[in-house]
Amino acid sequence: MRYELRRLREERGLTIEQVVSRSEGDFSSSAISRWETGERRIRPTDLRALLDLYGVDAEKREVLLAFAREARQRGWWHSYGSAIPSWFQFFVGLEAEAASSQAYESELMPGLLQTPDYYRAFLHAAPAAGNEDEIEHKIEVRLTRQERLTGESPLSFWAVVNEAVIRRVVGSEEVMRDQLRHVVELARQPHVSVQVLPFKAGAHPAMEGSFRILNFPEASDPDVVYLENQTGSLYLEEAPEIERYTLMFNYLIAKALDPDESLSMITRAADDLA
Repeated sequence: MRYELRRLREERGLTIEQVVSRSEGDFSSSAISRWETGERRIRPTDLRALLDLYGVDAEKREVLLAFAREARQRGWWHSYGSAIPSWFQFFVGLEAEAASSQAYESELMPGLLQTPDYYRAFLHAAPAAGNEDEIEHKIEVRLTRQERLTGESPLSFWAVVNEAVIRRVVGSEEVMRDQLRHVVELARQPHVSVQVLPFKAGAHPAMEGSFRILNFPEASDPDVVYLENQTGSLYLEEAPEIERYTLMFNYLIAKALDPDESLSMITRAADDLA
């Protein structure tokens, strides 16, 4: 929806300020900006007024209004409250809609591939993780997110992980061994690929940090790059930014061990912990 609202405005050569002026006070610039960035869902009544202003035809109006009504239904993640920071809820919503995703992880196993014990051990090492109840809520959220890898229309997921991810023991050796074997099992599914970027690959363009790319089923919805830090996140959706990270991921694929070699390395790492 957010992309479509911005596209409709830009197709008509209007700035946000011009839309505010033409709406005669019905909309504020901050409201329009938040609708277009996805920070706030637009109400059907506001959408009707905006579509009137843009002169959108009846058929297109019905499609967008139906989408707006559906989008305002609360996602499963809202029921977890503070277990999911507000800045991360937006990502979870995008992940729920995505058709495919690519991830590079430099330090941790990707969240969609983590076992509960591995994630719990990581949270116990994080000072701001919260009390035991909060930690268990976060684990529940993680497990629910992982359901995207199952079902009739699973997410197509391709991960490249730094070799450090499989070498650093998170939790006990038993926890780490189970985690590595879990990844091997997941990667045997046709829609999940895991590659290891070995230390011997040397310097590479993603050394500054991890990232996710999300691709959506509708061609009108552009890809999104997601970057995360300790206190927030950044979403990139401009074409040059998407191209840069896509090229970076393709570079990592080429430098990493192929999927079979990667699973062999992960299996050996697990066996070393036995």
